[in-house]
Amino acid sequence: MLNQVKILRVLQLITLLQQNPPKTIKNLARILDNTERTVYRYLDLIKELGFDLRKDSRKRFYIIGDSKESNSVFSADESQYIRGLLENSPGNESLTSSILRKVYLQSEVSLYGNNLIHAYLGKSIESLTYAIKMEKPVILCNYHSTNTQSIEDRLVEPIKFSDDYSSICAYEPESHQNKFYKLERFTDVKIQHHDSFQYKSQHRFETPAAFGSPRLGQPISIDLLLSLRSYVLIKEEFPFTISYISQEGDKYRLQMEINNPKPVLRFVMGLLDDIIILGSNDFEEYVLNYIKKLFV
Repeated sequence: MLNQVKILRVLQLITLLQQNPPKTIKNLARILDNTERTVYRYLDLIKELGFDLRKDSRKRFYIIGDSKESNSVFSADESQYIRGLLENSPGNESLTSSILRKVYLQSEVSLYGNNLIHAYLGKSIESLTYAIKMEKPVILCNYHSTNTQSIEDRLVEPIKFSDDYSSICAYEPESHQNKFYKLERFTDVKIQHHDSFQYKSQHRFETPAAFGSPRLGQPISIDLLLSLRSYVLIKEEFPFTISYISQEGDKYRLQMEINNPKPVLRFVMGLLDDIIILGSNDFEEYVLNYIKKLFV
């Protein structure tokens, strides 16, 4: 059974080797913050999993894509299983191999986005996973908050990752709240090894809203017709909207309920030529009122 850290590193390595240019062992070791010997072991594992690993004349490694699997997507079972792997759940090797072969191929259910290609995010995930398992508080160093417009350390008790591993849900003793913190907004994780969770009874995890806003307020229905460009952008910026989008010809339709229209408004206003508002009376009125205020 592959352990959590090894899976994380193998996923990172697969991603790096699928991207040009080919890379030397020394370069891969530096990016992954591992020894060259360890990288060689990971390469052997990748070959055992069935990837077409090649080495060019300059001893640089790369992976040849398999066109037969270019449209592969994670099944619901595989999607659930890969999360279990990252949380050290038991499983079987054949399913592990199936999932790893599909990583970063064209997929709607990739749980990692581009986060794993950044080594420092991978290290943050490892540290936070350890802290959750051992029930240790952590300091999120230099957290950039868009709400308070500040950069400061945050002492929190980590609870659980979001499904795409872009955020960590954690309890903040100072504010007495459970919040989501984006991994890309802090520079390091310092585990408080000499302390333990003091507020475990206050820990609450709720899947974050699709647009990253609190699940508060009166629900508003939105119905948007997206161009390919706006579809790609909304997937990148708001990955939890994916399950609410369906394809209609060469367009993509987003239909869902939201509690806070502000993030949607900002997205729509930035792509007015790429988005059509359909049958969303409340949201359409909200957009029109906003536009009117601009000219008052």
